[in-house]
Amino acid sequence: MALAAPDVPELVALARAGQPRAVGRLLSLVEDDSPSLRETMAALAPHCGHAHVVGITGAPGVGKSTSTAALVTVLRAAGRRVAVLAVDPSSPFSGGAFLGDRVRMSEHVTDPGVFIRSMASRGHLGGLARSTPQALRVLDAAGFDVILVETVGVGQSEVEVARAADTTVVLVAPGMGDGIQLAKAGILEIGDVYVVNKADREGSASLERELSSMLARAERPPGSWAPPVLAATATLGEGIPAVLERLGAHRDWARESGALQQRRLRRVREDVESIALTSLRRRWARAGDGRQLDALAVRVLSGQLDPYAAAEELVDG
Repeated sequence: MALAAPDVPELVALARAGQPRAVGRLLSLVEDDSPSLRETMAALAPHCGHAHVVGITGAPGVGKSTSTAALVTVLRAAGRRVAVLAVDPSSPFSGGAFLGDRVRMSEHVTDPGVFIRSMASRGHLGGLARSTPQALRVLDAAGFDVILVETVGVGQSEVEVARAADTTVVLVAPGMGDGIQLAKAGILEIGDVYVVNKADREGSASLERELSSMLARAERPPGSWAPPVLAATATLGEGIPAVLERLGAHRDWARESGALQQRRLRRVREDVESIALTSLRRRWARAGDGRQLDALAVRVLSGQLDPYAAAEELVDG
């Protein structure tokens, strides 16, 4: 028996009124790639663009979930409505998220000013789920002041979060690798705020100095943002208010300099491009189960056609 189509205008109205169940239903439409998704995005579009999207990334074990929970505590003390989008590794059995972040953030589950959602990466590289951009639009339109996006923690492919967020926080911790490894992971290019977590451990001060030195040597255009390096112990809540202060300072700078608008335009452009490419792939699949693409591939392999001409023929077709 087919499920009834959702009442999208009603769901959007309820979500904007602060009903978490409606927000969750809209996110499910996004994750399931519902036939109602286009209608949903059209209804949400006029209400987007207000939330501060903060990406939180770092290697596994640096304390992303603990730091996220600590940030939520400080944000709620300041009266801000907060959404947490935690991208978990996909279960190899069900394809679903492990939901570990809901366990770690249990203290916030009953708070009506906090919404927590775990999403499965479903094998998508880059530390985020493929549906993350649309999920962010749902949470933005629902009226949350701050959206914290916590990535999977997959190491060198974490850089995608920098494109999805207004401000990116990179977490490091003593004992998680030296400065050379940080440079190899590419995180020295993506962070707006760097936090040495677990600052009560031995080696944290030297890691902070090393990271500060490496960032100071990086070439940056005149007038650009200079990423600070902060120390924190998220389990104790120490240093978290200072982190929040620098997040606000970065957003103020980005607004005044125009960097925020540029980053959001780039993000939307990439999203539109991704949707267009997905639409093309679906169109090709409907047009004969990929037989046209197979035929073109045979002609390229035999030397009758070059790949660029084949691509043009496929798109024109």
